[in-house]
Amino acid sequence: MTEPRPGRPAVTSRAQLEQVALALFASRGFEATTVEDVAAAAGIGRRTFFRYYASKNDVVWGNFESGLQDMRQLLAASPDDVPLMESLRTAVLAFNRLDAGAEPWHRQRMALILHVPALQAHSTLRYAAWRDVVAEHAARRLGLPPRALRPRLVGYALLGAAVAAYEQWLEEPGHDLEALLDEAVRTVARGLDA
Repeated sequence: MTEPRPGRPAVTSRAQLEQVALALFASRGFEATTVEDVAAAAGIGRRTFFRYYASKNDVVWGNFESGLQDMRQLLAASPDDVPLMESLRTAVLAFNRLDAGAEPWHRQRMALILHVPALQAHSTLRYAAWRDVVAEHAARRLGLPPRALRPRLVGYALLGAAVAAYEQWLEEPGHDLEALLDEAVRTVARGLDA
């Protein structure tokens, strides 16, 4: 029989690895924390880390791709008689809804994404994918190509609204994220539905 390894038990899920990484980034700083540091703290090897995430930057984004796929499906299922901006508001709120107890971790994640220069650059790809989902839905509903100005504008406007809501949420703890997102999207909708 082998002796159990001392220290922290090995991580068994993406979510657990994410929490270990976010805690390290908060205590040491994103730039000062290596993949090796995260893997060691999680009780896994470097190669195992890369089975979960392609890079240190990706771990901060968590399960973004799955959330984006859920958002695409929600928009595809939205009835055509629901106004465009209402269908998008519902999808944006669902995409950003937090599980019980997830707020502290999500607050750390978003502070990193919005304030760490290396992650801001990495965010460009994620933001583009999010805008594309919104623009594709808007294009379908408007009968336009996704790269036409109006669908593209809807994608950029809603991304800007969501980022503004997140910045407000981070700067003023105690605010309800969903309420801020709702207000931001409704404000944009008043201008775009006119």
